[in-house]
Amino acid sequence: MIGTMIYQIMNCANIHQIKAAGLDTYYVMRGKGVYPADPNGVPFTAAYVSVTGDPITDITADMGAEQEARATYEHILQLTDDPDIAAPIRFLREREIVHFQRFGECLGILQDLKHPGCY
Repeated sequence: MIGTMIYQIMNCANIHQIKAAGLDTYYVMRGKGVYPADPNGVPFTAAYVSVTGDPITDITADMGAEQEARATYEHILQLTDDPDIAAPIRFLREREIVHFQRFGECLGILQDLKHPGCY
């Protein structure tokens, strides 16, 4: 969804708007295409995915990631007053909250198991 929004914004932008937004160096390398990278230009890599083999550790890490995503969406909402951007960002923020709650339920189930270490 975010990639689609970025594409729509970039696709309609002219070169002056791209420069004014500070995206000229991005444009030189990527044109108006969507390239999965963080705000510093560091490309996405599977190295961000963490799996330890311990379900409690992994679920706890997943919960933290959901909270980080929620906070990021809240920051984006503070930067825009465009309703066409804000509406899907609000949806994504709420989705992160639900994911956090479901992971919390899973964590409770894991912690209630009678045989720790035997999941």
